[in-house]
Amino acid sequence: MYAVIETGGKQYQVSNGDVLFIEKLDVEQDTEYLFDKVVFLNKEGKVSIGTPYVKGASVTATVLKNGKGKKIEVFTYKAHKNQKRKMGHRQPYTQVRIDSIATAPKRTKKIDKD
Repeated sequence: MYAVIETGGKQYQVSNGDVLFIEKLDVEQDTEYLFDKVVFLNKEGKVSIGTPYVKGASVTATVLKNGKGKKIEVFTYKAHKNQKRKMGHRQPYTQVRIDSIATAPKRTKKIDKD
């Protein structure tokens, strides 16, 4: 069973036990987080595609750590003008572990036979 979730403007394919580095969430460490934007769900070969999201489906994850990625250096310059600038950037992230994928309960309609 796997699902595709949307968070931070990106989509991730997840299954139980996966560990992901995603865009920074405003959540404390060692707490649970519920992803309710499930775009795609595959349960034992049965596929559910959301329009835009699958109704009632959710993914529960545990926040392992909040941190910053490695530093990248950005250097810009303009030739012949003695103009240059050097900057650094560290992207914040949240590391999560996927605990469970929940599907929507099936609703059945009663049909009156007259």
